[in-house]
Amino acid sequence: MTTSHPNRRTWLQKAGMGMGMLGLGSLLEADSESRASDLPSISRLNQLPHHPPRAKRVIHIFFNGGASHLDTFDPKPLLNQYDGQPLPVRNLETENMTGRAFGSPFKFKKYGQSGIEVSELFPHVGRAIDEVCVVRSMYTDSVTHAPSLMMMNSGDLVESTPAMGSWVTYGLGSENQSLPGFVILCPRGLPVAGSNNWRSAFLPSVYQGTYVDTNTTDVERLIANVRNRQIGARQQRRQIDLLQQLNTRHREDRGVDDALSARIKSYELAFRMQTAASDAFDISQEPAYIHKMYGDSTNARQILIARRLVERGVRFVQVWHGKGQPWDNHDNLEKQHRFHAQECDQAIGALLMDLKQRGLLEETLVFFCGEFGRTPTAQLSEEGKSTKGRDHNPYAFTACLAGGGIRGGMVYGASDDFGYRAVENRVHVHDLHATILHQLGIDHKRFTYRHAGRDFRLTNVGGNVLQDILT
Repeated sequence: MTTSHPNRRTWLQKAGMGMGMLGLGSLLEADSESRASDLPSISRLNQLPHHPPRAKRVIHIFFNGGASHLDTFDPKPLLNQYDGQPLPVRNLETENMTGRAFGSPFKFKKYGQSGIEVSELFPHVGRAIDEVCVVRSMYTDSVTHAPSLMMMNSGDLVESTPAMGSWVTYGLGSENQSLPGFVILCPRGLPVAGSNNWRSAFLPSVYQGTYVDTNTTDVERLIANVRNRQIGARQQRRQIDLLQQLNTRHREDRGVDDALSARIKSYELAFRMQTAASDAFDISQEPAYIHKMYGDSTNARQILIARRLVERGVRFVQVWHGKGQPWDNHDNLEKQHRFHAQECDQAIGALLMDLKQRGLLEETLVFFCGEFGRTPTAQLSEEGKSTKGRDHNPYAFTACLAGGGIRGGMVYGASDDFGYRAVENRVHVHDLHATILHQLGIDHKRFTYRHAGRDFRLTNVGGNVLQDILT
């Protein structure tokens, strides 16, 4: 049977199966019994969920590159007073040289009944702030992008552990048999570290995230090759059945093969996706007032797609701002942060209100943040002059959470007077992950996977649930 690989590939190509979206795909069964039939069993775990969940699904809006907490959700009046002067505290060690205090060029305003201060960059989020818990005391373990991305996405600095979306879908499965359970939306290309950000690592391959480039509104281009226009559904169904029989026989001859099992299942998912995916990604079905509500930027479109995906039972959706690291503004921060905020602020505010109006916010946990924050001091050029930008700051940043049983209209924790360090109710990324899993009904300490002789978990050996921010 091993010599038949090229023949099967050639036959599949001639059959015209659309697999464009599924090269990174994941097929998730709705119940653990069917999942255990050909994947490593999780029956050794306590029945999931471990406790009644408050959230059923997650949307993570990622300000990749590291948005400045000092210019968005963590105002520092004293920093502005020292603008252009040396700080009265020692500059912390960061990736690049920094100099004098760099006061925020943006004004802050109190919003909602809670009176939480939000930057002028995010007025639409500000108007929805009573739904949001603003955690101003986040910190992480690395000063550079790739390790910090790994930490935020998978709870570890190295590229060998599964992404949070993979963990969640491994434990809870998907509510939709015709769509992947873990979907990544990112326009115009991949972020730093690419698909490592949504890898399944040692978990079964079917739990890998499915990447979609959202830089187009044409559904046929957005999900390339997902629809077969050469043959009818009945004939295609017969082809798929024959292909699955051949592949199953091949797998039986080879024994346990996780990668092969995942590939076999991806063909079946591709067939079912021809209708479901086209429907989910086609935002032209939305009424005019919804388009006006979200806006017409690329980020607005993909945030609207995120709502349509969770509405259809997708368990975990990650929305990246763009390829590379768009929020990594080491120079000219005022112009660049203003531009990026204008791309997403309206849509984030709209998402929170839209989910609430549809009765979905109570069961959908939305959080938005970067992989770290920025320094209160200005980065220096090679000549020692201010670049009017900020360097990376892993010692303090802000994460905003809403829905899914999170207490809205509150600020949790604090950074110091200049925003250098988290000092009050400090929250590590592991604590954030533990809290998200808890809201999904999962005890992060009991949710493990045996690999290479040890039990792994998303939160490694740390993590505390932030009980004070829960309703």
